[in-house]
Amino acid sequence: MSEALLNPQPNKPASLRALMKQGTIAMPGAFNAISAKIIEDVGFSAMYVSGASIANGVGGYPDIGFMTATEMATQAGYIARSANIPAIADADNGYGEAINVFRTVQDYERQGLSGLHIEDQVMPKRCGHLDGKQVISIEHMREKIAAACQARINPDFLLIARVDSKAVHGFDDAVKRANAYLEAGADMIFPEALNTPEEFAEFAKQVKAPLLANMTEFGKTPYLSLSQFEAIGYTIVIFPMTAFRIMMKAVEDGMRLLREEGTQSGLLSQMTSRQDLYRLIHYQDYEKLDQTLATQFSTGTINKPSNH
Repeated sequence: MSEALLNPQPNKPASLRALMKQGTIAMPGAFNAISAKIIEDVGFSAMYVSGASIANGVGGYPDIGFMTATEMATQAGYIARSANIPAIADADNGYGEAINVFRTVQDYERQGLSGLHIEDQVMPKRCGHLDGKQVISIEHMREKIAAACQARINPDFLLIARVDSKAVHGFDDAVKRANAYLEAGADMIFPEALNTPEEFAEFAKQVKAPLLANMTEFGKTPYLSLSQFEAIGYTIVIFPMTAFRIMMKAVEDGMRLLREEGTQSGLLSQMTSRQDLYRLIHYQDYEKLDQTLATQFSTGTINKPSNH
């Protein structure tokens, strides 16, 4: 596997579109660049960047809109560029009005993302699996989707409309909004916080479009498998906080043991070795590049700066 930062894949949005034609895609959430490399290394074909993981992990904030568009795009960019598999990212409610959505799409695309989703919540937004959400009007959201379509440069960049209204106005309203968002230009629909397998199946019957399912932990949605989602017609299943929550528990347990015993020796079997870390980050590839550049410069096969 080549190092993405040295040999980037040229058109990851097109790769994502191709993957979507092959079957249901599992997208684990990457919360930083090294977790993205692990996701790629173990064999996943795509990944997801959760707004909650960036808010919680980078800012230490709850997922209620504290992180700015620039902060999120920057962090998502580090993640997206660190691996050669496509990544889609959370863009909250577009961080403002239609004009803000326009810039958000441009920023995410420039950072190397292959797609994003925007939701129809008011500002400030709330985590999709919490109570107390409020949503904007259908026409307001359609304006945002139209702006997103106009802003993208690569036509394969995936624009996903997240529908949060089921918990606010009911299932039928969510279906109505989904179909209206498709008419406005959305490529995919993300129905948030459905409560039963039957709701997921019925939504797929009434909304004829590529669909994304959110398989988060400790939320309103029951634990369905990838094969179950594939059977009822979902194209992408995200696991936004799985890796993040595993990391938190492992770090907490390790720090408790270190505090109690005063040594990390009992934790070595739970650690990634230096050798495995260096393999994952392609340490030797960077050493070879350094040596090659030095040799090319000294032998005159690389352009030297002029002395003026």
